[in-house]
Amino acid sequence: MSSKILTEKQIELLKYLFKKSKPLRVFTVTETQNRIAKDLGISRQALNAHLKKLRELGFLRTGRGFLDLTDKSLQVLGKQSGEAIITLKIEPTKRLQIYSALRDLPVEKVYRVTGEIDVIVHVSQSILDDILNKINTLDGVRETRTYVVIETVK
Repeated sequence: MSSKILTEKQIELLKYLFKKSKPLRVFTVTETQNRIAKDLGISRQALNAHLKKLRELGFLRTGRGFLDLTDKSLQVLGKQSGEAIITLKIEPTKRLQIYSALRDLPVEKVYRVTGEIDVIVHVSQSILDDILNKINTLDGVRETRTYVVIETVK
């Protein structure tokens, strides 16, 4: 696969950038190149060489002050770029605290709904495990169910 053409340091760099990224629709890193080089223990020149190679291979998009990890990067890192839905049943007396905690999570959307469930959380599949771990520690969450989107029909 694509990871065979990357060096160990380039994989380490992708992992570092993934951790520092903010999942919007893309995974964007706004750390300075000086900070990245220092954190990885390499020179700025070495970092630039790795970034250039990763950009040429389609693992990164770069611009002034940002780095975007592409789907190709997520694939090498074993992260999924799809979407997932988490439904929650919550204790009525804890709902305000739970809504507040959910607002702070890096998820796409959080919906308060009527019916058999109380909340729907729309999240990137690449951070699904982390989000589930955080949700499951919230006091007042009675039940969660997770649905991974396999295809968007419309």
